[in-house]
Amino acid sequence: MKIVIGITGASGTVYGIRFLENLKEEKFLIISENAKKIMEQETEYKINDVKKLAKHYYENNDLFPNISSGSFLFEAMVIVPCSMSTLSKIANGISDNLITRAASVCLKEKRKLVIVPRETPVSTIHLQNMAKLSENNAIILPAMPGFYPKPKNLDDTINFVVGKIMDCLGIENNLYKRWG
Repeated sequence: MKIVIGITGASGTVYGIRFLENLKEEKFLIISENAKKIMEQETEYKINDVKKLAKHYYENNDLFPNISSGSFLFEAMVIVPCSMSTLSKIANGISDNLITRAASVCLKEKRKLVIVPRETPVSTIHLQNMAKLSENNAIILPAMPGFYPKPKNLDDTINFVVGKIMDCLGIENNLYKRWG
């Protein structure tokens, strides 16, 4: 399975990093400039180390990689975390960078697109954009950890969200304790 991963400039870049660490499939990674800055602020990870977690890495301002074309076959894209700016651009058909362009390819080619917004509270405009994307078959998976697995630490809450992302892609995982 080929999966495109976009990490954008929203708080919670650790979700994207943890997803990369646990994903065994072929990974195509894009990190926005703001995500790089936030990653430095929020985590101990170095950008170059994160880039190495994927087989393929692209700069977000490069619109010419294979993943920007519908003729290149990949199964899914996950944007984690997804800023409201990126979410709004995708919802309104603006593809001015590689992350938004690859997401546009997913929508037009009817491929799986999982968007993990990390913002609270959300405005009516945000909700309308999420609804628009959902109506176009994108999966909206807010970074909202569940507490029924009785998390013991921050890693457990991060793993819950990452496990849910992997569930949406049909990828087996044991990142969180399931109900029942």
